[in-house]
Amino acid sequence: MNSSNGDVGTRLYVGNLPYSMRTPDLFKLFSEYGEIVDAVVMMESDSKDRSRGFGFVTMKEVADAEKAVLAVNGKEILGREMICNVAKPREPRFDF
Repeated sequence: MNSSNGDVGTRLYVGNLPYSMRTPDLFKLFSEYGEIVDAVVMMESDSKDRSRGFGFVTMKEVADAEKAVLAVNGKEILGREMICNVAKPREPRFDF
């Protein structure tokens, strides 16, 4: 499992989150698997009160990120089966 966030850790994509989940909830969920560098639940741009249903967690250690993916991927929370995998680097956008 390679880091997709430079040398700062391994960045994970977490999808199909309950819309009520917030960043502190995501941080708490992943903290049992190791040290977290960063965590964020993405919010709607027009309403800071509504989650977009996905987020990102950066784990400091690769082994901890692997543990987290195995534990969280497919786990059900509030009736939603979460998706968790190593985040892919964002492709550059070209506006012509």
